Amino acid sequence: MNAIGLYRVGNWLHRHRVPLLPRVVYYLTFLIFNSAIPPSCQIGSGSRFAYGGIGVVLHSRCRIGKGVLIGQNVTIGGSFGSDVPAIGDNVFIGPGVRIIGGIHVGSNVVLGANAVVIQDIPDNCVAAGVPARVLRTIPENYLDALTGTFRDSPQQDLVLAATATQET
Repeated sequence: MNAIGLYRVGNWLHRHRVPLLPRVVYYLTFLIFNSAIPPSCQIGSGSRFAYGGIGVVLHSRCRIGKGVLIGQNVTIGGSFGSDVPAIGDNVFIGPGVRIIGGIHVGSNVVLGANAVVIQDIPDNCVAAGVPARVLRTIPENYLDALTGTFRDSPQQDLVLAATATQET
């Protein structure tokens, strides 16, 4: 069981303006997964939560693209009076990442564990650190975010992103 399944049910109910039930699904998700995933946020097809979505907090108006893998204890939220984040397609968001404010994270991006994203991140790159900064660029369509591998080297996992902070 994964929180994304409950989100999809709640989002469908929200889009079809069914009263009360989206809120019930929201609280059920909170109770089971300790996550705040509002049915009003937009999460693209094929996106998933790692480890069931434990501890994930999403802003009610955030937009997340297709094929995104969101790690545990991730926060994607607004900052006081600012807009909310928008995440592109095929993004790997490592555990503990915080994306705060009107940030745009491009497509084909790896965000290393515990990164704090307070600036826009361009397409096709690896970013990590506090605050997050681009560590290297990667070729387009090189990343398979949902499996956590690079396409030309399936044995190499995303330890690169997790250890990138140690290199700096």
